[in-house]
Amino acid sequence: MKFKFGIKEVVAIGIGTALFVALTEVQIPLGFIPNTALQPRAALLAFMSALFGPIVGGAIGLIGHALGDFMFYGSIWWSWVIPDAVFGIAVGLFASKFAINEGGFDTKKIVLFNVVQVLANIVAWVVCAPVLDILIYAEPANKVFAQGIWACIGNVIISGILGSLLGVGYSAIRGKSSGLKKED
Repeated sequence: MKFKFGIKEVVAIGIGTALFVALTEVQIPLGFIPNTALQPRAALLAFMSALFGPIVGGAIGLIGHALGDFMFYGSIWWSWVIPDAVFGIAVGLFASKFAINEGGFDTKKIVLFNVVQVLANIVAWVVCAPVLDILIYAEPANKVFAQGIWACIGNVIISGILGSLLGVGYSAIRGKSSGLKKED
């Protein structure tokens, strides 16, 4: 598996990070679990990772979440920053399979995208975030696993809907502009 890294990827990290930070305050609280909400930035991260690959996805997740925490909350909660990077890397590993850039993000690829984003969310939020909360901040296990599960569910929903729509829209535009035709 070969990953390229050039000017386009640097620009994608910059734009993706800026959008991720801007979307930090756009959230719909889940209400019954503290510090968890539906966040469109999760869908943006899924889309950018699926489009540009693991390096861009990991960088946007890491830098965007850290800057967003710092700017909006005054401190960085590393046990939730690192899982966003893990999620970006995991989804990005499959970027070539999604064919978003080639205009081929069809039903089969949308299903694959959603299987990958669900599994990546489970690893990031049900495993990584709670374990890091316990190891770094000595948080109580029952609290952090509940938060992780609800964050996972919220991210799966928002990435499944909004991330898929972003992929479909971009793929349709990209396919038309490049003269490529989608394969069925």
